[in-house]
Amino acid sequence: MENSKNQQEWYQIQEVELVYKSKVIASLRPVVASAKQAYDVLWQTWDKNKVELQEQFKVLLLNRGGKAVGIYELSTGGIAGTVADPRLIFMAALKANACSVILAHNHPSSNLKPSRADEELTRKIKEAGKLLDINVLDHIIVTE
Repeated sequence: MENSKNQQEWYQIQEVELVYKSKVIASLRPVVASAKQAYDVLWQTWDKNKVELQEQFKVLLLNRGGKAVGIYELSTGGIAGTVADPRLIFMAALKANACSVILAHNHPSSNLKPSRADEELTRKIKEAGKLLDINVLDHIIVTE
């Protein structure tokens, strides 16, 4: 009897529902066709008090027409780094129905040269994106 009860409890799970509802009118979404345009869109949301203090990682989510559908603030770290979990990047992209993404993080040192770790992370995320048919268009380093 107890075994039957345990089985019933085990099968009581919640159904997962995926929903995307934008609060922005499609015609008002900015088109992002260059790194400069991506920087301009991202810079509007960047915490100017942290850009030279702590690394932050954000993801600009784009639809099939290259319009921004959202910005996902993935993480805030320390002076020398922050965590960028590819699973969270693509979770956000899939939830927003994004067809492509632009990765961005800041260097508090204002150095625009990507580190070896930055290059490796970008390569890893691009490879993961290929499996999901989500293009990683760029990885921008944001500074003042």
